[in-house]
Amino acid sequence: MTKSAIVSRTIPVSEEEEPPSSTMTNSEAKEEEPPSTGFASRRNRLFSHVSASDWNDWKWHFRNRITSVKELSRFIPLSDKEQSQLKLVTAKYPLAITPYYLSLINPDDPDDPIRKQAIPAIEEISMGSMGMEDPLEEKRDSVVPGLVHRYPDRVLMVLTDICPMLCRHCTRKREWHNGGWVRNDEEIEAMLDYIRRTPQVRDVIISGGDPLTLSTERLERVIARVRAIQHVEIIRIGTRFPVVLPQRIDAELCNMLSKYGPIWLNTHYNHYREITPESTRACDRLLRAGVPVNNQTVLLRGINDSVETQLKLSHALLKAKVRPYYLFQCDEVQGTEHLRTPVETGISIIEGMRGHTSGLAIPSFVIDLPSGGGKVPLQPDYILSHTKERLILRNYQGRIITFRNPGADSGNKLEMVPQVEEAIVNEDRALVRS
Repeated sequence: MTKSAIVSRTIPVSEEEEPPSSTMTNSEAKEEEPPSTGFASRRNRLFSHVSASDWNDWKWHFRNRITSVKELSRFIPLSDKEQSQLKLVTAKYPLAITPYYLSLINPDDPDDPIRKQAIPAIEEISMGSMGMEDPLEEKRDSVVPGLVHRYPDRVLMVLTDICPMLCRHCTRKREWHNGGWVRNDEEIEAMLDYIRRTPQVRDVIISGGDPLTLSTERLERVIARVRAIQHVEIIRIGTRFPVVLPQRIDAELCNMLSKYGPIWLNTHYNHYREITPESTRACDRLLRAGVPVNNQTVLLRGINDSVETQLKLSHALLKAKVRPYYLFQCDEVQGTEHLRTPVETGISIIEGMRGHTSGLAIPSFVIDLPSGGGKVPLQPDYILSHTKERLILRNYQGRIITFRNPGADSGNKLEMVPQVEEAIVNEDRALVRS
């Protein structure tokens, strides 16, 4: 996909993607009113002038995103130096934050983990030479514009580069300076035609940008056509709306999705403070519509790079009925180096979680390899020795335990007598101590 092709398709969101207002009953409106504790107190302080009906309307949040340093300074204390620096950053990497997500930020804490995901930092340009524009080489694997076919049985449809919030660690940060664009009908038909002609594709991931920036009607036109392809078994949607603008997950959207299952939704919580009553209700609506929700966390320096934070996040996700799916090593994207951690940090986090919480709460730590190498899972090294006959393993408590390795013909062998087995265990422990 060339830059000129992208720019030629620039479509103003306000003109192209303004969906009809959704209706809401009195009981639903009452349910949507945020609580009077926690982040809601900041919301009341920052947005006390906003009516409940506007606050519950995702289109109001989208239209009123904070997109300039001057606007931001009305809500977050910024020195003159900080404002000057941020203007330099946003000249290359723009700013966009929904009022809802802004209300989660503690304005008095410069190290607030929500702030670091949403508000630009000078390191985005001072360390901007590090990394790559497209480390995963999605352009190389694009079989038609907007359709990435890397793995044999699944494809990625990129419908737009528009998002409700511009996350500072975004893997497609390269698209931000190309303007807001949405794939036109001809481009979508080209993607669908490729999928129809490729019967090994059984899984279609709809992504962006964020595909939920499209109106429900327009999104349904795409989903319905994908579902009509006989060999497509699963549709997945990648979106951060449940986190940054959960009001988008309304009855209209959920009713539409319920018609085209199986649909899975992957979202992107990075910190337990993002799991609010609003976002929890959004996930509950999806589940009630038959759409399971998985979470893909990105490991970020100073945001979630500790065992304690990841445990709190996973436990909060499970309480919200969301499965912790992946913990991603932050991609080597230009403008994100200050947020990247050593790989060893992720391995240590998984080791610190294992045995101290349910396996259901432990995501897979993966690196999405550069040059289109795909995802590779990484785990702590629990195997101390491995032979054809036995393994010597270290458990989560640090205990050394021998595990007999059954061979292909083990069913024809006599069981080892206990005295011999104990002798082998003692021998292995002595070997490890030496």
